[in-house]
Amino acid sequence: MLLAGVGTGLDLPHLPVQHSYIGLDLNRAMLRRALPRAKSVDFAPVQGDAQRLPFADASFDMAILHLILAVVPEPAHCLAEVARVLRPGGQLLIFDKFLYRGQTALLRRLANPLLRRVATRLDVVFEDVLGAAPSLRVLHDQPALAGGWFRTIRLSKSA
Repeated sequence: MLLAGVGTGLDLPHLPVQHSYIGLDLNRAMLRRALPRAKSVDFAPVQGDAQRLPFADASFDMAILHLILAVVPEPAHCLAEVARVLRPGGQLLIFDKFLYRGQTALLRRLANPLLRRVATRLDVVFEDVLGAAPSLRVLHDQPALAGGWFRTIRLSKSA
């Protein structure tokens, strides 16, 4: 299972132990911080760019993108790359903050120019990002946390 943008590994202690995980991050220091959190799971850290994954096509049955699409410079490239490395029938779990197409969200849009430089984007529209990965279809999309600022999304790659 691919954890693209694993960061410091906050997800690792909560993952099922019966799977093997490859945690990818751009920053080697983040991967070092993730290692102690991986003691209960089979985890291999890999330094790399989530927008240019260093894996062959159809390498994974499942991928997780938690809080990464609003951080990478090109979220559509990241999603397209994850779709590329998923096997047909593979699934992708996403948790992040997204706007809905046409959503005003004035406060988020006003804060975005500053926050995108120091932490995260607040203006990513998931439906626009999804257009870069036509092989993915939405199985589940539900608002979560902070009055719906965050969404949990499950996708499947068509055969």
